[in-house]
Amino acid sequence: MAKGGKGPKGKKITLNVAKNCIKITFDGRKRLDLSKMGITNFPKCILRLNDVDELDLSRNLIRKIPESISKFQNLRWLDLHSNYIDKLPESIGQMTTLLYLNVSNNRLTTNGLPVELNQLKNTRTLNLGLNHLDSVPTTLGALKELHEVGLYDNLLTTIPKSISKLPKLKKLNTKRNPFPKAEESDTFIDTIRRLDNLYLVEEKDLCSSCLKKCQQARDKLNKIKNMATTAPRKAIFSNLVSPNSMAKDSQEDWR
Repeated sequence: MAKGGKGPKGKKITLNVAKNCIKITFDGRKRLDLSKMGITNFPKCILRLNDVDELDLSRNLIRKIPESISKFQNLRWLDLHSNYIDKLPESIGQMTTLLYLNVSNNRLTTNGLPVELNQLKNTRTLNLGLNHLDSVPTTLGALKELHEVGLYDNLLTTIPKSISKLPKLKKLNTKRNPFPKAEESDTFIDTIRRLDNLYLVEEKDLCSSCLKKCQQARDKLNKIKNMATTAPRKAIFSNLVSPNSMAKDSQEDWR
């Protein structure tokens, strides 16, 4: 244990380490990928790389995001999922170029969501799932460009109409919230006919074991589907010229 009983220090990220983690995406964007590196504190040195288009700090041990994150004025994609963040900085509202914001699987409460989130006018995907939200700020209804919203696995008992009436909303996930009635979540989904039964987690955001499980489940469903569409094979009774009445009644045992 480290001095003071705070546990071991996380990996130290230097400017050179961060530079080596910059990747070019298929569409030519610069992505700084610092995911799964055991980082406990936001590495301030990366503020000198504020010309990147995408920043991935997911699956670390980060507890606090500093106000200085707003220096990433060109950022279009910010992934902070699977950390220990309980509050977002007010300055996040200044990051108006953001199209994608993922803060799922953290420790966010409703009080930890700054009102300045309503300034992210260009954001299309917002994932707040797997947190401790007991309500959703109605001010999020100001984000008229939102296409996808994740609110699953929280403590929500209702969904504001300002969210359900977003003009461009296509995907919404409110699964596993303690709504007053079991069917309320389904009713809410049904009233928005443009929505499907959706999940916002992409393959690139899953760990290898989770991805493998999802792929296995998908393969199993495809196998069942293929079996259902295949014509049933005729029962063969090798030792009988004509099946007796018991065989007819128990054909499953004969197959």
